[in-house]
Amino acid sequence: MREVIIATKNPGKVKEFQAFFEKRSIQVTSLLDVEELDDVVEDGETFEDNAIKKAETIGKALGKPVIADDSGLEVDALNGAPGVYSARYAGNMKSDQANNEKLLRELKGVPGEERTARFVCVLAVYLPGTNSSVFRGTCEGKIAEEKKGEHGFGYDPLFYVPSKNKMMAELTREEKNEISHRANALTQLDNQWDSLLNH
Repeated sequence: MREVIIATKNPGKVKEFQAFFEKRSIQVTSLLDVEELDDVVEDGETFEDNAIKKAETIGKALGKPVIADDSGLEVDALNGAPGVYSARYAGNMKSDQANNEKLLRELKGVPGEERTARFVCVLAVYLPGTNSSVFRGTCEGKIAEEKKGEHGFGYDPLFYVPSKNKMMAELTREEKNEISHRANALTQLDNQWDSLLNH
């Protein structure tokens, strides 16, 4: 394999995958590099549903290997919400600030020990002629009562990482890449990559 397409238009995500595949001499391209495709409607009930749908729809349209991810936040006190709706939790305008404010409202009065949560990243790998393989990475933490930190995006300013004793938004990119849900999923993909290709 010489090329893999990452089903995203997010340059930050593309860089993470480029670093991963560089050691394998595999060129990484993204949806920023291919001809205009219709957006895949992410209407699945799980991260797995959405990631597989994206990978297979784009992979079959282009006839090339595709990796798609779907990720978000699961809060135990909210029965796993916002889950697959993480990006549009407060509405379709996808505002990080509005999403964080809604999360704080929903958790008002919930004591610290009950504010457990995790970031989830599911990677779906589609190779032409095969069924998609799925890898699920998580990062455990708690939802704080106020935002802190200048790095990252999304819910990072509210997500406390016990292993680092910091908020996700206080971590450097290098620190985040050591413990993040996406790094966790990529490690699993790394361990299985050769056997995937052999199949």
